[in-house]
Amino acid sequence: MRLVAVIIIALMTAACGQEQDITGSTCPLRNYSYNPRDMNQCVSACKSCDRGTTVTCTTSCTLKGAR
Repeated sequence: MRLVAVIIIALMTAACGQEQDITGSTCPLRNYSYNPRDMNQCVSACKSCDRGTTVTCTTSCTLKGAR
């Protein structure tokens, strides 16, 4: 019983450590300043860096306050 508990805890710990940043931290646009409140600039950055589609990026930018 203890062995099963140890294995489960080990697997849970290993799974938590594998999270990766998928927000485009290596994106070249992150080095340039853009206005996240400008809808066109926000959508363009989202599509380029976060691999989003027009629909998902427009929704995301709207929720962030872009107009």
